[in-house]
Amino acid sequence: MANHKSSIKRIRQAETHKLENRYFARTMRNAIRQLRSMSDKAEAANQLPSVLSLIDKNAKRSIIHKNKAGNLKSKLTKHINALA
Repeated sequence: MANHKSSIKRIRQAETHKLENRYFARTMRNAIRQLRSMSDKAEAANQLPSVLSLIDKNAKRSIIHKNKAGNLKSKLTKHINALA
């Protein structure tokens, strides 16, 4: 275990941030999974902006890489446009 007060605090902060990041990432993945499972184009198009917003927020927080965010947004938009 660390002996310095600052390193003990850093460990506490890292654990808190890890839990928050896990929550945000899991929420995003569940929203993406839910959007991909939709078969109604109108409903999916309605839901798309909120999912894209979640992806952007996670990229801004550095939970996912900005290029991964762009790839996800592109693939989701193509998926929604391909729905009948």
